[in-house]
This record gives sequence, structure tokens and C-alpha cells, in this order.
Amino acid sequence: MADASQTSRKRGNFLGRLLMLLALSFAMVVQPAMAQSVLRDAETEAFFRDMSRPLKEAAGLQPDNVQIVLLHSDDINAFVAGGQVVYVFSGLVTAAESANEVQGVIAHELGHITGGHVVHFGDNMKVATSITLLSLLLGAAAMAAGAGEAGAGIMAAGQQAAMTQFLAYSRTQESSTDQAGAKYLSKAGISGKGSLSFFRRLQNMEFRLAIPQDNAYARTHPLTGQRISVLESMYQKDPAWDTPTDPALEARFQRIKAKLAGYVLDPKQTLIRYPESDQSIPARYARAYAWHKSAYPDKAEHEIDSLLAEKPDDPYFLELKGQILLESGKPEQALASLRKAVEIAPREPLISALLGHALIATEDGDNFEEAKKVLKTAVVRDNSNPFAWYQLGIVYDREGDHARASLATAERHNLEGRSRLALVSAEQAMQGIPQGTPDWIRAQDIAMVSRTAVEKEKKR
Repeated sequence: MADASQTSRKRGNFLGRLLMLLALSFAMVVQPAMAQSVLRDAETEAFFRDMSRPLKEAAGLQPDNVQIVLLHSDDINAFVAGGQVVYVFSGLVTAAESANEVQGVIAHELGHITGGHVVHFGDNMKVATSITLLSLLLGAAAMAAGAGEAGAGIMAAGQQAAMTQFLAYSRTQESSTDQAGAKYLSKAGISGKGSLSFFRRLQNMEFRLAIPQDNAYARTHPLTGQRISVLESMYQKDPAWDTPTDPALEARFQRIKAKLAGYVLDPKQTLIRYPESDQSIPARYARAYAWHKSAYPDKAEHEIDSLLAEKPDDPYFLELKGQILLESGKPEQALASLRKAVEIAPREPLISALLGHALIATEDGDNFEEAKKVLKTAVVRDNSNPFAWYQLGIVYDREGDHARASLATAERHNLEGRSRLALVSAEQAMQGIPQGTPDWIRAQDIAMVSRTAVEKEKKR
């Protein structure tokens, strides 16, 4: 009896470990690719809004309800992960050659949103998991009965069946999304040439990486060559095929591509892409970021001053001039450029937040009232900026309004997903803010949400 019991326990432990391994493997598959940091930039976000508006309308979506979020990653990719949010990797922007290519990618991702593919992905994953679990249970039972080879065969067959179904479903989604994206481009009067050129660039990358081009069944997406063939026949028949991109939009894209390269790339790489012999606006813009990043403030100022000499009222050039001065330890000198930028672009909360930061950094008490005003305006227009809330909390603390400093801190921690810290700060705020006021109600809301999140964490 002792031997039989021991064998049974071993088999039970084996099955338990197998099921745990399966659960962990699927957990890794379904985790959203959100480890990358979010990049916020006023000019880039304005470009995304304007560039994508006709596509959102063509897709039947409310433009203001659909966000495009830039993530810091070298990957040339974009994705949706629930809700009406399109995530675009910085690597895609720096690799794209034109605004039209980015429009093609955005149109495709909007197809995922309108198709509800994230929700359906979860349903398909459940089916695949059920098939795999059943095969593991049957295989483990066969092994426990002494039929080791048969059990292993059942498990392998079940996993293969689950993966085949999952991949086939994914390919179907991608094909339908390609067609939806083409429809949205057509309805918006935007050429599909950029979409095709982007797919060809992806195909060239696959060739360089020796990715097989003859086995569609082992891929989440259809073969890139097939996608190009299908889309090409659609795009070339479309009335918008020869429609050129608005030159002003293209110029804006080349600017944000250059400044992004200056920000995310190693400065040496930036200077190779945009050598000093290149005196175009995008090249000088990129070098200004690269020199600033390399701790050459004089060279960075020279580049940005040359841009401002041509466009003295450009709010984004003024913003960068202020940023360079501020981060070089010259907050007082940064104020003039940032104030002018806010005056020219009053509806850009990220620029207002930077001005508020510079005003606080002067450590001049006379500037705090102005800082509070511009920071409150910034969070009203964009309450999802943790940095602006942090700066506003500093102002309240310096004024002695510790309750509202706690509320601003709670807002910040809530946005950063730090539920425990958000709960503590919200409860502190409620103790010092008159009950029933809007600020007290907001603190209560944060406390309730944070408490629920903390309780869920404890149950895991």
C-alpha cells in the first residue's frame, strides 16, 4: 500500500506541475505588451490626432474617443489591447518613410477596434485552453494507467490542435482587418500606397531574418506576400490611389520623426542619420535633441536658435528651447520661451505643465501663483499626466495646503497604478478637505477605486 500511495502521489504531482506549466504558458501569451514606457509629446500627439481624424470618421468612430498612444520600443509594430486605444511603437515612426505609411498602419489597427478583435481573442483563447487542458487530462490519465507513449501522443495532438485553431483564427482576423483598413483609407480619400510600401518593408525584414515564406499555417498573420497581393489589387482600383499626401502633413511627420529619433536613439546614431551637413528643419530638430541628450547645451541651443530664427512663433520650437534651458539648470531663462509657447498654443497641456515645472524650479515664491494657474489648466485639459499632478502637489505643499497636496499625490499614484499609495494619499486628503466638496468627492472616488484594487491584490 505504501508503494501504490507513493506512485499515486507522484502521478498527482506530475499532473499538477503540468497544469501549472500550461497555465503559466498561457498567462505569458495573453499578457499585453505594455512593459514599454509611454512617450508624451505635444507636437506628436497633435500630429496623430490630425492625421488619424479622417480615418476614425471613416471607421464610424468618434475621433475624440479614440486615442493613439506612443510607446518607447524599437519594435516596428502597433497594436490594440482593449478599448479605443491604438498603441504605436516609436520604432515604427522612426522606420516609416512617410505619413502615408503611418496612416496605413493606423487604418489597420482601427479595423481591430471596429471588429472587436480583442474581445474575440479572449474567447478564442478560452477555446484553445479548453482543448489543451482536455488533452493534458486525457494524456495524464493514460500515463497513469501505464500507457506512457499513448499519453504523450494525446497531449501533443491536443496542443497541436489548440495551436492550429488559435493561429487560424488569428490569421482570419488579420485578413479581415487588412480589408477594413483598406476600406477606411478609401472612404477617407487617402491612398493605399503607404500601406503597401510598409508591408513591403516588413517583407524585406522577413527575408533578411530568413523567416519562412511558404508556411502560412504556423503564423498568426497571413503570409506577407499574400497580404500585399490582395491589398494591391484593392488599392490600385481605388479612386484615392494617386491622391498625394498633404505636403503640410508630410512636413509635420518628418519633423516628429526627426525629433523622436533625436530623443530615443543613441546620439551617435542620430548624427549619422542627420549629419551637420544637412541643414533641413527636421535634421536640425533631431540634432538639437541629440546634442541636449549628449550634454552639449551650447550646441543644442545653437540648433534650436537657428530654427527659431526661421520660425519665431513655432510653439514646439519654443517648447524645446525652454526644455533645453530648464534641464541645463537655467529655469529663469526658460520662462520667456515657455510663456510664449503657452500663449501661442494655450490648448497644449503638456507645454503648460512644462512651464509650471520651470516656474517651480526657479524656487522663487513669486512664481508659485502662476505655476498653480498653468498647472491647474494643464490637468483640467489632460488629467492623465502624472508629472503635472506631481508638480501641482509641490505648489500646494509650498502653500501649506497639505490636503490638496495629498489629493494631487493621490491623482498621480492612481495614474501610475500604485493603488496602496493612492489609497493612503486619498484618505489623507479627505481628512483635510471639507466633506461634500468636489475635491473631497474626487478623493473619495480615488480611495474607493484604490481600496478595491488593493483588496484584489491581497486575494492573489
